[in-house]
Amino acid sequence: MSSIPANAAVGTPSPSTGRAVAWVCVALLSFSTMAVAGREVAPDLDTFSIMFYRSLFGLAVVLCILPFSRQGFSAVKTRRLPLHLTRNAFHFAGQNLWFYAVSLVALAQVFALELTTPIWVALLAPLLLGERFTALRMGAILLGFAGILIVIRPGFTAIGPGELAAMACVAGFVGTVIATKTLTRTESTLTIIFWMTFSQAIMALIMLWGLPVVPQGKAILWVLLIGLCGLLAHFSLTQAYRYADATIVAPMDFLRLPLITVVGMILYREEPDVWVFVGGAVVFTANYLTIQTARRKN
Repeated sequence: MSSIPANAAVGTPSPSTGRAVAWVCVALLSFSTMAVAGREVAPDLDTFSIMFYRSLFGLAVVLCILPFSRQGFSAVKTRRLPLHLTRNAFHFAGQNLWFYAVSLVALAQVFALELTTPIWVALLAPLLLGERFTALRMGAILLGFAGILIVIRPGFTAIGPGELAAMACVAGFVGTVIATKTLTRTESTLTIIFWMTFSQAIMALIMLWGLPVVPQGKAILWVLLIGLCGLLAHFSLTQAYRYADATIVAPMDFLRLPLITVVGMILYREEPDVWVFVGGAVVFTANYLTIQTARRKN
């Protein structure tokens, strides 16, 4: 669901670690709230209906912003529609699998696996974006894979549909990140968000044969929270990268793992698994090495 922007600090108005910390805190709370809302609404709505309402909410916000933006409604114009659709197909698949995973698997395990996204991007970027392989990058990738194995411990714990969905959703997020890196060379953030929300609402309707489940009672509140927190989480994380370097923001972003563990313990009586933390620490180290590689390149 999230990624480290390739040039996150470019165009920073003025460095401020304090503001970065504040924005990261908002992002952490938003990601955790969205996970809880996704689990709570799962008995009432299928994942395609959740994605439809989330996309509809986001599209409504974007349409409200467009008249006041610098580009206005011309922001919806694009010459790269096929790449937008490819990006959003990856994100749609990844987000659906993520919502399915949080309804079945311990929240901490889902978040630990999701945080491996930058490692997979580091592996595929040289092949798809022309970036160079280095010894440090390769070491970070291998370390990240070790962290994944520690989290899922194949052969020691059962791997069911939820665990498979949690691992598969990462593939969707990796495709999203790589496509986004290409799009940002020519497209504005508002253009990308418009086509994301618009196309994913259409994708959801196609998967539902045009008949999304209508939320009732408390489900309406959970759906609204998913839409709000989905936008707020990514906006807040982007703002954090504007005020501080990735080497500062990324470690703070990893605090979502212990935070969601506490949330799972309190709300769902999920017993903390020490191996999830061990694997998470290994993944964090691998991601930090990836960031250092990017800094050396720059």
